[in-house]
Amino acid sequence: MSRVHSFLPIEPASARVLILGSMPGRASLQAQRYYAHPRNAFWPIMGALLDFDPVLPYDQRLEHLRAAGIGLWDVLQTCTRSSSLDSDIIEDSIVPNDFAGWFERHPHTQAVFCNGSKAWQSYRRHVLPALPAPWADLPLQRLPSTSPAHAAMSRANKQQAWQTALAPWFG
Repeated sequence: MSRVHSFLPIEPASARVLILGSMPGRASLQAQRYYAHPRNAFWPIMGALLDFDPVLPYDQRLEHLRAAGIGLWDVLQTCTRSSSLDSDIIEDSIVPNDFAGWFERHPHTQAVFCNGSKAWQSYRRHVLPALPAPWADLPLQRLPSTSPAHAAMSRANKQQAWQTALAPWFG
């Protein structure tokens, strides 16, 4: 078991939506980059949605997100787990990030999207009860995990689900 910590958020000047993961996996923690695992579908999906090459240098990919008003963060600030799998997170060890602070800094955020079930579950359990209105009332949607561990759904099907959900905001 080890205690792991998330990254600082990617904060556009004017965030319209916030995309949340649960906690970076081992490859991302080692690289100090969001979604660094080579088989994670996040960057290919975002590249298709926002029309950029998903293999651009990391800083350029982040600039595309910022330009589109997409914030990127994790629900968990810190937790204990034995592997990169969300299922290995020890529930009692969870400390959520400061979402009241996020929404104060980004009052024009209009929707929250969770990358996978653990992010969605953790946001609902550890964040929503403490959020004041109107932030607690923002649209919240669970999207299929882009992780390669979520092999029950093809990358094409994940991309279709993400594009359907995000198209109203960026289409």
